[in-house]
Amino acid sequence: MRLTLIFLVIISCGAAAVTAQHGGKAEPKRIVFAAGRSDAVLRGSLRNGQEMEYVFSARKGQRITVKNANTSMFDVRIFSGEFDLETEFDSSRTFSIDASDTGDYMLFVRKKMTGGSGNSRFSVTLSIR
Repeated sequence: MRLTLIFLVIISCGAAAVTAQHGGKAEPKRIVFAAGRSDAVLRGSLRNGQEMEYVFSARKGQRITVKNANTSMFDVRIFSGEFDLETEFDSSRTFSIDASDTGDYMLFVRKKMTGGSGNSRFSVTLSIR
């Protein structure tokens, strides 16, 4: 009985370690602007319903603009838990807000649910002025 209990504890610990390695959410990609630039082009590919997450910094009062090249396939939203800011997913070609405070903001790019099940490529431009 005692040996069985020890065996179960060892198996449970191993399963937890494997789950932690494969079940966690990936960190968002940090957007760093090139020297002298205030915009960055973000490219990637997603399947239906998948999201790509980015994080960027902005100062209070700066205008954050997102340009979405493929509005029929992708939409975007901006979020900051730190500043209590959360927009809805937006399918506009150009989407802008003003930074409510200085710090980090999240940008989400989401593939809309469409008839095809394969990957689709996106190109989104983030500008901060």
